[in-house]
Amino acid sequence: MILEKLISILPPRLKKGVKFAYIKHETLYFVLKHPVYKSEFEYNKQDIKALLKIIKLEDIHDIRCFVSNEVDKKYTEVKQESPSYKERSNGYFDNNTKNKILHQTFEEIRELIKKEKRKD
Repeated sequence: MILEKLISILPPRLKKGVKFAYIKHETLYFVLKHPVYKSEFEYNKQDIKALLKIIKLEDIHDIRCFVSNEVDKKYTEVKQESPSYKERSNGYFDNNTKNKILHQTFEEIRELIKKEKRKD
């Protein structure tokens, strides 16, 4: 909770590079998204220490940062929607196929069409 507050008051150029932060043995660790941000954090350690005093985290003696080697996983939920259209066929067609499997398949299609038509 307090680390989230710290991250939220960081300057924007630092904030957007932070994946997360944690404290271990009086050391504050920042896990960064890209190596570019590491040099930026090293350069601004004094500013971060001043921010620590503002939010009353004075028991931190060291600040370290490193870049995570784990790739960010971005999940996007894809909804598969069946196409919504009104069935135009009535299911009336000649089924003249001699192949029994094809004949049965056409009859199943005919029943699906008729069932869809009854919904309308």
